[in-house]
Amino acid sequence: MKIIGPEQVHAALSYPQLVDALQEAYGKDFSMPPRNVYLLDEQSGNHDAFAVLPSWNDQIIGVKAFTYFPDNPAPEYKSLYSKIMLFDRAHGEPLALVDGTSVTFWRTAGISGLTTRLLARENAETLFVLGTGNLSSYTIRANASVRALKRVLVWGRHADKAQAVIDKVSPDYPDIQFEIAEDREAACAVADIVVAVTGSHDPVVEGAWIRPGTHTDFIGNHHAVKRECDTALVQKSKVYADSYVNCFKEAGEVLVPIDEGLITKEHVVGELTEMCLGKVPLRESDDEITLFKSVGMAMSDLVGAGLAYKVASEGYDN
Repeated sequence: MKIIGPEQVHAALSYPQLVDALQEAYGKDFSMPPRNVYLLDEQSGNHDAFAVLPSWNDQIIGVKAFTYFPDNPAPEYKSLYSKIMLFDRAHGEPLALVDGTSVTFWRTAGISGLTTRLLARENAETLFVLGTGNLSSYTIRANASVRALKRVLVWGRHADKAQAVIDKVSPDYPDIQFEIAEDREAACAVADIVVAVTGSHDPVVEGAWIRPGTHTDFIGNHHAVKRECDTALVQKSKVYADSYVNCFKEAGEVLVPIDEGLITKEHVVGELTEMCLGKVPLRESDDEITLFKSVGMAMSDLVGAGLAYKVASEGYDN
């Protein structure tokens, strides 16, 4: 059994290779039982948790396990630790223990790239990313791998952090113009693709700002009553989700408008498997506004970890 750490994951994974692998995997049969999150202490105010996310396909079995200790008092410890265990599907043999934190960054942004491939206009060339956390640079790279971007705008609550994202990514893309977005409304007005990775509990994108033909993607929020965009955007968009189960359980972007009585569940056109299988309509005109809501799926972890294992194993064998 191989141990694949974060450095090996980063060396093994790339775009659009991971986007291709995700699209292929979601277009085939797989199993993904509901994830289970366990609170470790029932005392009020304690949020320590342990989670297990299983999935498998015809090649491999995987289980992602992570601990979340948000109030860890000791500086030498992180708030989140994550590992993915892989087994051979044919015989059940343990294959690898893969760093889950790095895979999560890669696969989350990889889904953003996949939905841009499926839903954005072919001639989309301006990307607007809201958020300056760990996912921002991966999101830029994933989207740049599926569309011929000419311009990337980055917004954050602190301009120096937006500049740090640009400094990290821009050297690898000399043909793309990178800019700090000081005004969200103005950036939305020129963007072809808008991706929010903020984790904000309040809308950072408003429907009135989004022009016809834009593809929007909301990644950061996982709360049923919080959201990164307002109701107006959801109402005017053709809406998709990574999974119906996730969406109707955790996606405030969709659940809040439903609770307001302004849309119904039927407003969500399709989930990712249906999109990859061609079972639901995708973009049908250059004027449509599309919206994808991602909460996160164990299958994506399986694909990311499986690809990292495959590429890293080639290195071991050599």
